[in-house]
Amino acid sequence: MSGFSPAFERLGAALAAVVLQQQETLAEFLPREDWSADLTARTYASGGVTVRVSLLGSYAARERTWLWGWANPQFGERHPAVLPTLGIRTLGERLGVTEFVTPEVDLGWYAGPAGHGGELIAMAAGGVLGGGGYIGAGYDGGSAYLHVDDPQAPPARWDPVPVPRLLAAAAGLFPRDPRLTLAGLLSHHRVPYREGDGYIEAAPRDGGTVRADFDGLGRFAGWDAALRSPGPGAPVPARP
Repeated sequence: MSGFSPAFERLGAALAAVVLQQQETLAEFLPREDWSADLTARTYASGGVTVRVSLLGSYAARERTWLWGWANPQFGERHPAVLPTLGIRTLGERLGVTEFVTPEVDLGWYAGPAGHGGELIAMAAGGVLGGGGYIGAGYDGGSAYLHVDDPQAPPARWDPVPVPRLLAAAAGLFPRDPRLTLAGLLSHHRVPYREGDGYIEAAPRDGGTVRADFDGLGRFAGWDAALRSPGPGAPVPARP
């Protein structure tokens, strides 16, 4: 049984595919080599690339807890790297997401597919803020999580081909509502869609149609995408 609040699980489901796609885009842009960070200057450098970041929080491996940057006595809510993240707490207060307002979140119960429960909090928090994605920066005893808030980090673009894979991965981490996960991804990319009994159909702006089917339990069950070919002729079926 999940120890996360229903509000957190629903928010995570809505954001998960969006975040996973953005993480893949960030990985192509930002080399993961020897790195350095200056949180007062809000910079993270790796492989010759420097981006502006803010501090989400940190996960302590021994204690198995998540500590928000604003609750960390080394930083506090007025620290330059923490100020840009305070909207997460405000949203948590408004939507009843207890994980976003609790200074230190106990994750000792977590035994899910992610490396640890702190990764899921970082995902949801990064999804709320948008931007270029998040970075897990390991240290002795845990990981700090940084949000990339830099216009040079490219946004993920709409592409129907990886959608089945993104949905499957997202549902593995946030299984509460796969339909909401797809709707969140489509809405993020401003792809018009309509929902029916057991399906979601969408019409991307660049032509073609896509359809996702869900079984009686609401689980993702199938995907069809017919993409319009660049030249004359009928749409071309896309294989996931």
